[in-house]
Amino acid sequence: MFLALKEIKKEKFRSWLIIIMIVLISYLIFILTSLAIGLARENTDAINSWGVEKITLSSTANVDMRQSLLTKKQAGTLTKNEAYLGETPVVAEAKGHKQQSAFFVGLKANQFIAKNIKLDSGHWVKHSHEVVADDSFKLKGYQLGDKFKLADDKTKFTIVGFTKNAKLNVTPVLYGQLGTWRTLRGIAMGPITSVVASKNSRYESNQSGTKTYTRQQIINKLPGYQAQILTFVLMISFLMIISLIIIAVFLYILTMQKLPNYAVLRAQGIPSRVLVSATISQSLILVASGLVIGTILTVITGFVIPAQVPMAFDIPMLAAVGLGILIMALVGSLIPVRTVLKVDPVSVIGG
Repeated sequence: MFLALKEIKKEKFRSWLIIIMIVLISYLIFILTSLAIGLARENTDAINSWGVEKITLSSTANVDMRQSLLTKKQAGTLTKNEAYLGETPVVAEAKGHKQQSAFFVGLKANQFIAKNIKLDSGHWVKHSHEVVADDSFKLKGYQLGDKFKLADDKTKFTIVGFTKNAKLNVTPVLYGQLGTWRTLRGIAMGPITSVVASKNSRYESNQSGTKTYTRQQIINKLPGYQAQILTFVLMISFLMIISLIIIAVFLYILTMQKLPNYAVLRAQGIPSRVLVSATISQSLILVASGLVIGTILTVITGFVIPAQVPMAFDIPMLAAVGLGILIMALVGSLIPVRTVLKVDPVSVIGG
């Protein structure tokens, strides 16, 4: 460790070049990881906030809540662990505001899903043309008491409350009454809900024409969700591999430039393990320094990034990514070790 610190202090310029490289790589990986987490959450925030474990849809809905319609017979008899949920895509239109795509989710106020939704402001819906909106509507200029039209409904809807983390498939959710959902879907008779959701992980529907799925199965079938996650995973994986290659190349070049010094040390009787330890320690110190600066930049970015950007900072996940980069650096530092072990004082000094 002492030898590594002395080398870093002596070769300040080269050391800072490596640190800057690590800063850029780590910062890019941290930001991409945060974007992946943010997008994943914006796909699933609403579902996760409902507190459901199992979801029953019509068997012809192709695991899509928007396509599902259940009759009273198919819904079956509910207990306190089950709840109705109606979902349909809508577009909010109001004078002075741009059109805003959303999902209208109809609920019953006395069932557990509605009770699980926490409001930031306002109150829960009490009438058919009242809604609780996701906080992203605030970014569009909406406030409590503002009105807008949905679909072809001639009566305007009033925002009576706001809630956080109410996004589904990266689209904000509007919560209202289940009867309003039927009106928006144009259902006069027959189906009474899109979904029967249960907080009981053992719940299974035995009604004809229905199929029960776990919450994760529903999430995995959200349009574009798997593609987004896989894209970011591949990008981050490739960046990790690229960082390994870059770190290894830099350290190899650095080691080759120091071979005459190592040869002199070997001639003086310094054991090979000391030189190897110095090489590995030097790389870990440089990478750790770059990670610390990259982390600081990421924190600063978190404060200045616009609220519209779907970015979420998950400390355990980012710590795991940082540890992965450190391990990559350790692997990269082992590549020039063979050269250090085989250095011949006579050939190097004599040459």
